[in-house]
Amino acid sequence: MEVSLLAEHKKVTAKAVAHMKGPDLKSGTAHFTEYDVDGWKYVHIKLEVQGDPAVFTEGKHAVHIHEKAACDCDGFKCAGGHFDPGPNGNTDPDANHGYHSGDLPSISVDAHGHGVLEAITTRVTLSDGPVSLLGKESAPEGTSLMIHAHLDPHTPGETGSGHSGGPRLACGTIDKV
Repeated sequence: MEVSLLAEHKKVTAKAVAHMKGPDLKSGTAHFTEYDVDGWKYVHIKLEVQGDPAVFTEGKHAVHIHEKAACDCDGFKCAGGHFDPGPNGNTDPDANHGYHSGDLPSISVDAHGHGVLEAITTRVTLSDGPVSLLGKESAPEGTSLMIHAHLDPHTPGETGSGHSGGPRLACGTIDKV
């Protein structure tokens, strides 16, 4: 998909990639491309995964950017909460849900465990700034991309309820290209 945001005024200003991993994931990669259109940043995300269809079940699965570049622990809990920097940020995955900088649309997975998500967001950037996924101030520990077991309703729920997507199926640290 080519992003056509005022084509004559856009330029690519940064790129990043996340190589997804998970016990039931065969392959997965997310490409992040930041565009500058007249001084405004847009980040295009393309995520493609192939997982075990018994786990990556047909339907929609929540996708979020998490606050830490850490995917090496059991259940990916070390990736922390949802990316939501700033003085009023709230990284609780359930309580502030729908309003985090790291909230993305859900990925659609087919009956064979294959899923593709393409989205454009203005909630984050790759270049330096207050909502940068790669920034020293906004993300001192880096960030990661997470795929969850369930649909994301994009509404708040009780802390610890799993309302925002449930168990974590796959994780990839977001690295500058």
